[in-house]
Formats: sequence, C-alpha cells, structure tokens
Amino acid sequence: MGEKTTIPEFHGEGEIPVYVARPEGQSEAAIIVVPEIFGVNEGIRQKCENWANKGYVALAPDIFWRFAPGVELSPDVPEQMQEAFGYFQQYDADDGVKDIEAAIRWLRHEQAVDKVGLVGFCLGGRLAYMAAARTDIDASVGYYGVMIDQMLGEAHAIANPLLLHIPTADHFVGPEAQKAIHDGLDAHPKVTLHDYEGLDHGFAAELGNRRDEAGAQLADSRTEAFLAAHLK
Repeated sequence: MGEKTTIPEFHGEGEIPVYVARPEGQSEAAIIVVPEIFGVNEGIRQKCENWANKGYVALAPDIFWRFAPGVELSPDVPEQMQEAFGYFQQYDADDGVKDIEAAIRWLRHEQAVDKVGLVGFCLGGRLAYMAAARTDIDASVGYYGVMIDQMLGEAHAIANPLLLHIPTADHFVGPEAQKAIHDGLDAHPKVTLHDYEGLDHGFAAELGNRRDEAGAQLADSRTEAFLAAHLK
C-alpha cells in the first residue's frame, strides 16, 4: 500500500501533499500520476498501486493543494462534479508544471531513480502535454487532455516522447479541437496519437460509471508498452 507524504514545492514555498506507492524492490524508474479535477481519490491511488506492482515508484500530486488541499471528489456525484469544475476554474496550470518539476526533482534525488515518466488524465492530460514541452520528463502520456488545442504553439519544444489518448466522442474536447490536435501533432516525430472511436471523456477511469472496460484496457496496454520502452 502507498502512503501520503509531502515534497518541497519547486521554489521551497510550502509542501506539496503527494501519494506515493513503491514497488517491493529498488526501482530505476518512476511515474508521476497527475489526477483529473477530482483530486487524489481512490481511483488515482489505485492507478499508483498498479504502477508500483509493475515495478515503478508512483507519485500522485495533490494538484489543488494551494486552495483545496486534500479534496477527493467523485465524477458520478453531480454536486461533487460542480465542485470540481469550480476548482478547475481557480487552477493555474503554470503552477501545475512547477509542481511536476518539483516531483521530478524529488524522485530523481530522494528516490534515486534514473528516469521519470508521467501519466495524466483530463486536466492531468493537459499537464502531460505541458510537461513534455516545458520540462525534461523522460516520457509523458495524456488521457483525454483538455485545452491542448489551445497550446499547440508549444509543440516545437517537445523533445521527449509524448503519447496522447483521444476519445472521439469526448464531450469536453470536441471534433474541431481534436482536428486541431491531429493537424498540429500528427507529423511531430516525438508525438504519438491514438483515437478511440465512440468513447467519451473518462473512459479509462479505474472506478465509476464512465469506465469503458475494453477501451481502458487497450489504452492502458499502450501506455504500459510506451513507458516500458522509454523508461527502462
């Protein structure tokens, strides 16, 4: 089982709450699991455990720690969904990249891993793209990332491998946004895109009503192979 702890904020201005799951033996690689807008809930903790069982140190940062520390929400509860949208409106993604930088530094220096990857979902999927463009993360994976179509001007800075999972029926990322992402990234030598016909946002959630079992297993198998190729 994992544990809750804290790591130093990038500039030393506070402590970031994180959930860390470790494999039984020493690992040479780690994965940062960036949650959706629902916090480090049971489903995100389970994803960390899954990665630890595969031999990685897994760390999930509390992305809303600056204004709603410790919040855990369910997308299947309408009131909690609305609460999550409120936090999303307050969130500064630039701060999120700094928190990822802090996690990379902590994992490399305190956990003695050689390589660090990232897997992000929804807002975390956007941060996977931003981390690929702005940090030295070794490999990144984004599931149903939002607002990536608005950040394609940063694509030239992506120097390490990035994989994006795009459900074609995503009601938060419409057809025009999906087309823009393909137009902007299909030819990029470091970027791989996979479409999931007819699936919606959240299809790879560990728990809850949104999960599509076949789609989740396909995407997760691709993620596992991608990270194994670039982190080991």
